[in-house]
Amino acid sequence: MLHNPEATQQALSILRNGNTFQWYVITLFAIVVYIYANEISKGNWKNVAAGLSLYMVHWFFEIGNGLVQHFSGHALWTVPTGTAFLLLIGVGVELSLMFSIAGLALSKLLPEDPKAKVLGVNNRLFFAIFNAAFFSIFEIFLAKTPAFVWVYPWWGAFPVFITVYIPFFLASMYCYDWRPAKQRLFIGGLFLINVAMLIVFAGFLKWI
Repeated sequence: MLHNPEATQQALSILRNGNTFQWYVITLFAIVVYIYANEISKGNWKNVAAGLSLYMVHWFFEIGNGLVQHFSGHALWTVPTGTAFLLLIGVGVELSLMFSIAGLALSKLLPEDPKAKVLGVNNRLFFAIFNAAFFSIFEIFLAKTPAFVWVYPWWGAFPVFITVYIPFFLASMYCYDWRPAKQRLFIGGLFLINVAMLIVFAGFLKWI
């Protein structure tokens, strides 16, 4: 039995619907632009790469969640209310802007030495797992609100931790140390894939 299956139709009814728009989105966007501009002006390219890599993975997964909704009838996670603009069925503009800086912000906690260990674990892997666990636990709270719904009974914090947030933060924490050419290849390549999928699945086919 599905949990709150009506949330799917509620989300679809506001999907990219300008009637829900609120002006605070402009302020949030300006803050994100300022954060990235500040990091770029200081030459903190590793932090910028950590932020953008997570953001690209975030969009890849959100598109995938939209495709799950199209083919199965329900997304794994859904945002039926509480957002000023629903970008895709599982992500409002506020969540997306948060993810745009999450990797950048948390990369500030990384030790300078990429080989240093925390509790016997490589620090990049430790922080990827720790951050993934924190976000997964916080999502338990979100799922208890009307604004965020786990529709399938088997989908919850542990599947989110394993299949969503660990990839998010592995990409971010390890991209931080990659050579610039590899960073550009990963971020740019995933950007092009995401844009292509949005054009096809959201633009032409109207699936997501």
